[in-house]
Amino acid sequence: MKKVAILFFLISLQIHAQVKSGTWRGVLLIDEAQHLELPFTFEIENGKSKKIIKIKNADEVIVVDEVAIKKDSLNFKMPVFDSEFRTKIIGDTLLQGVWINHSRKDHPQIKFTGYFGNYNRFNLVPDKPNLFYNGKWEVTFSPNVKDSTKAIGVFTQINNSSYVKGTFLTETGDYRYLEGVIHDRKMYLSCFDGSHAFLFIAENNGSEISNGSFYSGNHWHETWIGKRNEGFNLTDPEQLTSLVNPNSIIEFSFLNLSKKKVSLSDAKYKNKPVIIQIMGSWCPNCLDETAYLSELYKTYNKKGLELIAISFERTTDISKASSNLLRLKKRFNLTYEILVPGTSGKENASLSLPFLNKISAFPTTLILDKNHHVKVIYTGFSGPATGAEYEKFKLRFENIVQQVLK
Repeated sequence: MKKVAILFFLISLQIHAQVKSGTWRGVLLIDEAQHLELPFTFEIENGKSKKIIKIKNADEVIVVDEVAIKKDSLNFKMPVFDSEFRTKIIGDTLLQGVWINHSRKDHPQIKFTGYFGNYNRFNLVPDKPNLFYNGKWEVTFSPNVKDSTKAIGVFTQINNSSYVKGTFLTETGDYRYLEGVIHDRKMYLSCFDGSHAFLFIAENNGSEISNGSFYSGNHWHETWIGKRNEGFNLTDPEQLTSLVNPNSIIEFSFLNLSKKKVSLSDAKYKNKPVIIQIMGSWCPNCLDETAYLSELYKTYNKKGLELIAISFERTTDISKASSNLLRLKKRFNLTYEILVPGTSGKENASLSLPFLNKISAFPTTLILDKNHHVKVIYTGFSGPATGAEYEKFKLRFENIVQQVLK
């Protein structure tokens, strides 16, 4: 009997493939015809009882702990976001498979390859140090067309080298942590966070950024250009969304994750200032804001501040939406209410919250005083990848919170 058990153990070891721990380079094939690749780096580590994957974008580290190895497969689910990787282990230094973004109806699947031991995000030789891109840029996406939009590009050449990190600030949020390299005067930047897969390519012609391309996964492409402009600013995020009736006291009533109706008029919120976060678990900027608000709530809840999140998911299935939001709640250890209207999209959000003139971005955040009059409405979110803008936002936001608590 003992020999049989030992034999079974040895066979089971052979059934499950092994994968090397260490640094890997991941590649998403976003355009097969052009063989256009979107790269990112990650590490596979040995946890206490299973593998842990850490995806890296500049200063960001995303810890993935839902990792399963079965026979010759390594599959892992991204934290919070409704997306996953399904891969085959080839040898112990190669992964081949797909990334599936379940929240997308069109083009939800992209081919993926992982290479062990490759530390370079882009397989390109960096230029000799020259500050081609360092600084602040006035950026135009889709220039010379009716729907062109403005942004601020902020790029830092690390230690004055040709390795670069940065982001784009827009009126609806930022493009989070971008990282890359300058090669042949062209800048290559990418980011992968489980929801968004971003690739930026552009050329510096000496005075301006030209011939820029922006790819979001395999479903979106647009051009962009830029020029140095330290004085350029976007529209004030406090001026983009407003009340239909400036003197109104707002009210709403939606189900929480326990399917209990919650209203702003409930006794819990009476005579208390309240932050209303309009968001979605699929939205990386919303997650950045949630990380900030959860810490803010811990500090000021004991002083009387309340917080309610209203989440517009990419599904009308309440059970599916609640499941996504429970993962979010667990990830950030949230103790405030998360409400589920059961609709999706900006238009439906505007219809569900008719006291606002529009919802143009997720997140949109309101600060109410003790009488539930709106003190400020903040559209979008400048997260930690924006550096100075994030610090400026936190200072302004916390000052308003302190005012409404008086």
